[in-house]
Amino acid sequence: MNTYKIMVLSLLLAAKAGATCAQTDSLSAKKDSVAWNRELEGVTVKAQRQLIKQETDRIGYDVQADEDAKTETVLDMLRKIPMVTIDGEEKILVKGNSNFKIHRNGRLDPSLTKNAKDILKAMPASAVKRIEVITEPGAREDAEGVDAILNIVMMDTKKMQGVTGSVSGTYSSLEVPSISTYLTTQMGKAIVSVNYGFNYMSEKATSNHAIRENTFVGTGNTQRIDINGSNPGNFHRANIDASYDIDSLNLLSASFGGYVFKLNVKGGGPISMSDPSGNLLYCYDENYWMPRYSQHSWNGRMDYQHKTRRKGEQFTLSYMLALTRQHTEQETNYSNTQNFPFDYNGVLFHKRERFTEHTFQFDYVRPLWEGHKLEVGTKYINRQNNSENRQDYFNSPLPSSDNAFNHSTQVAALYADYMWSKGKWSARAGLRYEYSHMKGHYPDGKSADFKKHLNDWVPQASVKYQIDDRQSLKLSYVTSINRPGLGYLNPAVSRTPGLETFGNAHLVSSTTRTVALAYMNAGQKLTFHLTPQFTFSNDNIGSIAYALGDTRYQTFGNVIRHRRWQIQGYVQWKPFDKTTLVANLDAWHSRFENPEQQLSMSSTDLWYYFNLSQKLPWKLRFTASTYGQIGRASQDIYSTYEPYNRYSFSLQRSFLSDDRLTVRLHANSPFHKNQHFKTRTTQGDIVGWSDNINAQNGRYFMISVSFRFGKLKASVKKTDTTIENSDLEGGISRGN
Repeated sequence: MNTYKIMVLSLLLAAKAGATCAQTDSLSAKKDSVAWNRELEGVTVKAQRQLIKQETDRIGYDVQADEDAKTETVLDMLRKIPMVTIDGEEKILVKGNSNFKIHRNGRLDPSLTKNAKDILKAMPASAVKRIEVITEPGAREDAEGVDAILNIVMMDTKKMQGVTGSVSGTYSSLEVPSISTYLTTQMGKAIVSVNYGFNYMSEKATSNHAIRENTFVGTGNTQRIDINGSNPGNFHRANIDASYDIDSLNLLSASFGGYVFKLNVKGGGPISMSDPSGNLLYCYDENYWMPRYSQHSWNGRMDYQHKTRRKGEQFTLSYMLALTRQHTEQETNYSNTQNFPFDYNGVLFHKRERFTEHTFQFDYVRPLWEGHKLEVGTKYINRQNNSENRQDYFNSPLPSSDNAFNHSTQVAALYADYMWSKGKWSARAGLRYEYSHMKGHYPDGKSADFKKHLNDWVPQASVKYQIDDRQSLKLSYVTSINRPGLGYLNPAVSRTPGLETFGNAHLVSSTTRTVALAYMNAGQKLTFHLTPQFTFSNDNIGSIAYALGDTRYQTFGNVIRHRRWQIQGYVQWKPFDKTTLVANLDAWHSRFENPEQQLSMSSTDLWYYFNLSQKLPWKLRFTASTYGQIGRASQDIYSTYEPYNRYSFSLQRSFLSDDRLTVRLHANSPFHKNQHFKTRTTQGDIVGWSDNINAQNGRYFMISVSFRFGKLKASVKKTDTTIENSDLEGGISRGN
């Protein structure tokens, strides 16, 4: 290295060492999100950009540091995030279960939470700045019943005049086109962000084939079901965020968004029943059609934040409206009957569900003295559920079944959170009290109204020790509660040949507790995260299945005792400058017990995700990934999932200045036309197995194109706190 190069390098180091405190803070903040790479006369100075970062209450994944984000979806990115798993049916789990909520830019997004799989599959990762797994949400959020929160941070908060945006589109061999667009602009003190996405779900893409065998233990008879179906339709989603800086101490922000879809569900196939010797008892063909299956969900909120002259002190007032409407109309006909045991040859099922929720919240944060901060607040929720169900039987003496059920819940809460930090130590402890008043009303007078008063205390605590610049250790205790949604509460009976289902209006909230120890080591070449944890509950809401003769019955109850010992691990390794390996693992041993039915189910399983990314000549980038499950995971008290595996390959290249245009070719399971997802029922009144084939899990090829435009790096400003409701389980008010 010549003298000139040594001089340049010395000047760079001196400039960094001589930065002011303000500059140092700014550089520190940018280090987590902006990589720098400068070349001066042959001298190259590089800093490796870390993909993950652990804080006291969360793990953050820097999406913009991942090259795959240019063309992949948010659902694809989630497979790479510690403590997140996605099973063979694309069901998202966080910390090993589905009890979580999704935030957008720190705010609860009810519509996104309800249909996470569909929306995140269509949302381009290129529009996302960072994804955070909030493992200990704190008293103001945790008491509403979530074990974790996925927070999707869209962009930076840097303010500039101008317009910026992105547009992306995909098309697959399954005849599925989709398009997404994001636009952000700033006009004076106001910043507005708009996004819209559209997906067409073709008949080819939604085709599915299910085979099931159910043996009734009491009679020994076996039912076989062989159904083919599809549900083509359109899916629209949109969201608008706006903020206005009144002055340096006051901020007003608002948002509105949601989704709407309408599907044409149809299918059918043969159903038969045989005795223990294999002799046919009866058979028929079932054909169903849903000409009117639609759902739309919308939510809007407004927040006012006032900061005082005391640094870190602020008040926040929030209001949120959330509503969901679902309409189902299904016609089912039975033909080619032989010894048909039922006195009708078809059913017309009509169902309407309406969910409306108003939430008001006041939050106050005050620093007490150096290293100590207190947050207190109160919250009120008014939740209304209404359901109407009607069944008409064709060519039958059975009367029509007509049921209406209204259910309301009012929740009043008080919470306090205490945060402390000193040197390498930081800690957080919180407590929340909730009073709930639940009321059920039957407009038709067929059943007596009922009321319930519930009192819940929800504590949580965590402590973190920063061993050195790379290593940290965190111990946490989290409590969460869940209240039953309308789908679990509605006692209306739904009948089909051989099956009756109904809700339980007397369900109460359930409590789950988790103890976890998290270790993280973030190095230049190797980063890994390890979290052993124990989760337990004695009153979980679970399915209750039983049989009388050859008829199955299904309802719900607070009947499940659950224990789970779990280890979640994440590894990112860069053995070479152009090669990156990522592994995301989740191993657990779980046990379910139903004392009422004297049943228990245990399993030991491993979920895995491996990803290889390799930079090639000509700015090409090759990616290979695989994920799946080893072992038979407990599905509930009765069933288990069979092992499965999925895999994919992709090749992408960016063009134009600043890589504004990116094209990606993707192959999903190219060597297997069909991928099976199997379950096995091993105990209870009904035992058997099922095999499901979904076109989207098998072989398909896809091309993705993404284009960024504009230079604005602004995003809508958010108040530091806002509303999130996370307690419902079951029904249209919560995704499943």
